[in-house]
Amino acid sequence: MLRTTTGTAALPFLFLATAWAQPAPPVSTVTYACAHGRSLTAEYFTGPTRTAPDGAPLPGGHVVLTLADGNKLTLPQTLSGSGIRYANVGESFVFWSKGDTAFVEEGASRTVTYADCIGRK
Repeated sequence: MLRTTTGTAALPFLFLATAWAQPAPPVSTVTYACAHGRSLTAEYFTGPTRTAPDGAPLPGGHVVLTLADGNKLTLPQTLSGSGIRYANVGESFVFWSKGDTAFVEEGASRTVTYADCIGRK
């Protein structure tokens, strides 16, 4: 007769595996005060560089934005000529950041919905 048992010896390994699986903390969290009394918070994360279909390197970071109304969005980093740019698929929501400033563009007409944002860490 073959008997199998599940003991508590495996518990430390399960704990370690769970600890390693935890998401990395943001490299920076910035709260931005914007025009018209609006605000948003950006949690910046790094990530491995990806490759576009044409072979061009794509930044691998992402940002988690918490908007003034409490909505949260996770946006991948995209190519930018200057500063850091994050956008959803279809680019209907774009977050730009450079230095301690930022702004948000929304919709096909790229309406600036969060303007003149100044960050404080």
